[in-house]
Amino acid sequence: MAVRTRSGSEKALAAERGSFVIADISGYTGYVVGSPLEHAEDVLTDVTALVIEHLAQVLSLNKQEGDAVFGYALEGSIDGAMLLDAIEECYFSFRNRLVGIERATACDCNACAKLPDLDLKFVVHSGEFIRRPVAVGEELTGASVIVAHRLLKNDVAENGYALLTADAVAALGLDPGRLGLRPHNERYEDVGEIAGWIADLEARWESELARRRTVVGAREAEFELEFDLPAPPPVVWEHLTAPGKRALWQGQVEETADGGRRGPGTTSFCVDGRTTIYEEILDWRPFRYFTETRTLPGGKVVLTTELDEVGDGTRVRVRAKPAAKRSRVAGLATARARRRRLERSYARLVDLFGKA
Repeated sequence: MAVRTRSGSEKALAAERGSFVIADISGYTGYVVGSPLEHAEDVLTDVTALVIEHLAQVLSLNKQEGDAVFGYALEGSIDGAMLLDAIEECYFSFRNRLVGIERATACDCNACAKLPDLDLKFVVHSGEFIRRPVAVGEELTGASVIVAHRLLKNDVAENGYALLTADAVAALGLDPGRLGLRPHNERYEDVGEIAGWIADLEARWESELARRRTVVGAREAEFELEFDLPAPPPVVWEHLTAPGKRALWQGQVEETADGGRRGPGTTSFCVDGRTTIYEEILDWRPFRYFTETRTLPGGKVVLTTELDEVGDGTRVRVRAKPAAKRSRVAGLATARARRRRLERSYARLVDLFGKA
């Protein structure tokens, strides 16, 4: 396929591979039809903007399609764990926003009363496509793009969910069985049968609300480090947690993640210089904080790494405490050594962003 440039010459468009994500607000039509228009539009504008804000941090957004947002990531630009974390975090924020709106108003109109009818679903598919320039932005074309949109009309029983096709889980390196995803197939007259998997996001949200937190607080911390990076939290998060990005500043990282996704229980070891550091994740709140144990020279420590958005960048705060009690003298000596080691390590990350 070719397009004509402004000079009149033709330029061939190359096929590319990547993953598509469509976030669709379910219950949209019934909500608008049965509610005062002004109130309904205010709520929908707010929650749609929230979805766009979250997905734009990890995807190239193509366009808003009514009650849906369509984005994509080129092959190799994002790993499966990062994409699933982004989808879950977007869903959690969506549900929390609805709860916040509901609690903040005493209005009894249908727009407020019917808030629980709204939910959010995602379709994730991978394949080949072409980016075709249009008057404003670009248009994605190809059979895979059609399949992704067909999947919005489906027989999935869950309310809030992510439907990942078999092509998507393969391209993203995920093991759906080990991740607890449910197999699901759809059939369409024009594109045939599509095999996929369902992630129950509503169940994950309810589990997240009930989950116990593990955080090193300021009072119990042996020491605290803080530094700023000129990038949004999702980008910084990826550099702190994804093995491929960590290798750019920390050395070789080998990870054992159940089903291909990082989270509590994930173990890894990092060869940082001449030292091998063993790690295990204890708590995991994507783009906000994670807590881990690290086996460093001098013993095992618990670290909480927090990310706060500051302007156009991110403030990273790391708090550390020993995993086991030590004598005060021994603790002070090892704390100084651990602090120096971590400072040197994070200085390389700061330098990496400075060169970008």
